Amino acid sequence: MRKGILPRKERLIITAIEVIDELGIQALSTREIAKRQGISEAALFRHFKSKNELLIAVLDHFSKFDNDIFQSAKLKNLSPKESIIYFIKKTVEYYENYPAITSIMQVFDVLRYDVELCDKVRKILDNQTTMIRDLVEGAKNKGEIRIDTDCAILALIIMGSFREICLKWRFSNHEFSLKEVTLSALEMILKAFQ
Repeated sequence: MRKGILPRKERLIITAIEVIDELGIQALSTREIAKRQGISEAALFRHFKSKNELLIAVLDHFSKFDNDIFQSAKLKNLSPKESIIYFIKKTVEYYENYPAITSIMQVFDVLRYDVELCDKVRKILDNQTTMIRDLVEGAKNKGEIRIDTDCAILALIIMGSFREICLKWRFSNHEFSLKEVTLSALEMILKAFQ
């Protein structure tokens, strides 16, 4: 990426994601980010007061498309079931085009040991699951999903399988199509609840 195309603050966030993806969360340091950006740590701290503030910005960056994708599905007037598929499809397309971003999902558990970061992660997870749960509820009300379905549990099954597939995709060094495998799994799950 050429310097100057994105604002410095955005470049710092992207560099933090790259460090997490390449070296892991344990190797994330303001020194490493500053070095990769060719700036001093003091310059980095002009944009972020602390490493935690930077991590919150990374988490915001990770989740910023969730609501956009959800709203886009609404604008398309898709059925609730189609909206679930659309949401997952667009998310995996984003991840396939930006594999490093999936590293953020994989460090959620580590971040839970910091109160501020834990709260942010919880909100991201709750937001994603709530969006899917609401769509499942709509699908249930329209007869697209069995009436005896526990919407919260099905949302967890969908999001849990999605996260597991992402993890396996990362461990395989992206050897399979994230989109194909995820959508195939989603189709199987939804078919089981018809």
